Amino acid sequence: MAPKRNALGRGLDSLIQMDDVPAVGTSAINEIDIVNISPNPDQPRRFFDENGLQELAASIKELGIIQPLSLRKVGDSYQIIAGERRFRAAKIAGLKSVPAYIRIANDTELTEMALIENIQREDLNAIEIALTFKKLIETYNLTQERLSERIGKKRATIANFIRLLRLPAEVQIGLRDRRLDMGHARALLTLDDPQLQLKLYNQIVKEGLSVRRVEELAKKFRMDSNHEDDTPAKTDKAFYNKDYDILKNHLSQRFGTPVLFTCNKKGTGKITFTFKNEAELEKLITIFDNLKGNNA
Repeated sequence: MAPKRNALGRGLDSLIQMDDVPAVGTSAINEIDIVNISPNPDQPRRFFDENGLQELAASIKELGIIQPLSLRKVGDSYQIIAGERRFRAAKIAGLKSVPAYIRIANDTELTEMALIENIQREDLNAIEIALTFKKLIETYNLTQERLSERIGKKRATIANFIRLLRLPAEVQIGLRDRRLDMGHARALLTLDDPQLQLKLYNQIVKEGLSVRRVEELAKKFRMDSNHEDDTPAKTDKAFYNKDYDILKNHLSQRFGTPVLFTCNKKGTGKITFTFKNEAELEKLITIFDNLKGNNA
């Protein structure tokens, strides 16, 4: 079986260098005092489950920290690149120091490394990933294409994550809390109306709908909405039947082809010119061109 590919296509080693901080013995791992460590303010992960931290702390008390943290040196102290959850649990467990690799990283690389490490461990939810992508793009003036090259993710994938931030806040919270997944969210994004998005989201949560079922319902909502927009408003019925018909007949004679009207209940609509063959199409184009010339 082929080895499983990293979630982001690149490992941390492609973005980092080892610092020349003296190692303990022949190991590249250093024991760093917890009081000298501070979290990364740009840590992609925003939510730390308290029960999960307590369970990890209990494991650390029993077995110690198996996976060392990754830190960068800032003056006389250290900042976390990857491993804030382990750091928090170690403090709960009462540890005075933690094993860590010391890395060299600038601010951009720090955020990128934290993002990659968390995604590879599947620690981040979709909204945390989307917010981090957006922050990297805005803070460091990156294009989606350039960010794609930096972290080894397809540009379309980055765009899909960022689009999640257009969803209503309630839906974003649902994604954060894993009440729905990316497949559900992509189906919701096919709807333009936030009210319809919320309606379908609540149905997903209540009924546990599959992604396929959500896609079907979203398609039905779109069709119903389009049908409603093309329905003439009842309050404008007299105006539509009389004045629109007069105007429609006038234009049909002027252009030599049937002209159709549709109008929704907001009073907006469209005029459609029909043609049966290429000759009629050329005739319409000639008329439009002449109208344009007269207005020039």
